[in-house]
Amino acid sequence: MKVKRALLSVSDKTGIVELGKALTELGIDIISTGGTMKALQAAGVPVTAVSDVTGFPEMMDGRVKTLNPKIHGAILAVRDNPEHVKAMKDHDITPIDLVVVNLYPFQQTIAKPNVTLAEAIENIDIGGPCMVRASAKNNKYVAIVTNPDTYGDIIDILKKDGEFSDSYRLELAYEAFRHTAMYDTAIAAYLGQQVQKGADK
Repeated sequence: MKVKRALLSVSDKTGIVELGKALTELGIDIISTGGTMKALQAAGVPVTAVSDVTGFPEMMDGRVKTLNPKIHGAILAVRDNPEHVKAMKDHDITPIDLVVVNLYPFQQTIAKPNVTLAEAIENIDIGGPCMVRASAKNNKYVAIVTNPDTYGDIIDILKKDGEFSDSYRLELAYEAFRHTAMYDTAIAAYLGQQVQKGADK
């Protein structure tokens, strides 16, 4: 299970350039989106746009970019299932082994004074949690990284072994599901407050 291909798409760009450089030095292909791709390209890191993988441009103000079988099939495919392998071959889907995602800053947005409901809603991430959950579900084959503090460990492991142990991928999956659970809880709490405000009027 050597890591050959990674998807990097982060709101918090902390350490992403250093990670991208390290992955490139290890011969790992990188695909990316929007601001992450621009940051990597500006630092001279070779990167393929997700739109070049999917055949669709990012659209609707970036709301739709990774929600595509070329991405989710590459993440969710069970690598030792002949039917999944055939589907990947038939539809020209290349597996993704490492997914590095952190989400739109919803909590930070609603903490700002006088934030509007529309601004809060716009900072609810959709594609990010989908990729995180898909990767975490398929942790037998895919490593999901949601915390920039983990990048150093990721680099060290890949330099030493070129792959992740089953137990480490499971640990990352646990952290990922906890991450999305906290995110969804914050959204639900905020929307609940808005509902209550409406009821109080």
